[in-house]
Amino acid sequence: MGTLNFIEIFSSFFVMAAIIDIFGSIPIFLSLRENNQPIRAAEACLTALALFLAFFFAGDALLRVFGINTASFAVAGSFVLFILAVEMILGREIIKNENVSSGASIVPVAFPLIAGPGALTGLLSLRADYAIVNILIGLLLNIALDYVVIRYLDKIQKLLGPTLIFILRKFFGVILLAIAVNMFVNNISVIIAQVK
Repeated sequence: MGTLNFIEIFSSFFVMAAIIDIFGSIPIFLSLRENNQPIRAAEACLTALALFLAFFFAGDALLRVFGINTASFAVAGSFVLFILAVEMILGREIIKNENVSSGASIVPVAFPLIAGPGALTGLLSLRADYAIVNILIGLLLNIALDYVVIRYLDKIQKLLGPTLIFILRKFFGVILLAIAVNMFVNNISVIIAQVK
C-alpha cells in the first residue's frame, strides 16, 4: 500500500481532476437538467467511485492476463492523457463520447463524464509512479469535489462564470499535457531497461 505522501496525494488528485474536468462538464450537466434529466449527485458519484475502485484493483490482474506490465500500460495511458490534454487546450473533440439519454445520473454523468475511459486509464497508470494509498486518497478527494460541483451546480456556475471556467479548462489542459509527457518519459525508460 505504501506510506502517506502529501506530494503524491496532491499529484494524484491533480491528475484525476484534470482528466475528469468536472468544471468543464458544468455546461453538459446544465443541458441535461434543461432536458428534464435530473442528476442525483450522490448516486452519480458513488457509481463513479465503484467503477474506479473495480478498475483500480481488478485492472492489474486483467493486464497480467494479457501479459502487460504496469509500465507498458502507463506509457499507453500517457498517450490517452496527451490526447485529452490537447482536446482541453484546443477545444476540439478527438475521443468521441456516446451519450445515452436515459438515466442521467449513471449515464452519461457517472460514466463517461466522471469515470470515463481517460480517467480509468489515468488512475491505473498512476500505480506505476505512486503508492496505492496516496492514489486512493487523491481519488476520494476528487469524488468529493465532483459531488460538491454537481450538488451545488447553480451556485458554482454563478460564482465562476463562463470565462473562469474556460480559463480553468485551458490551465488544467496544459498541466495534464506536462503530466502525460512526464509519465511517458518515466515509464519508457523502465521498458527500455527491461529490453536490454
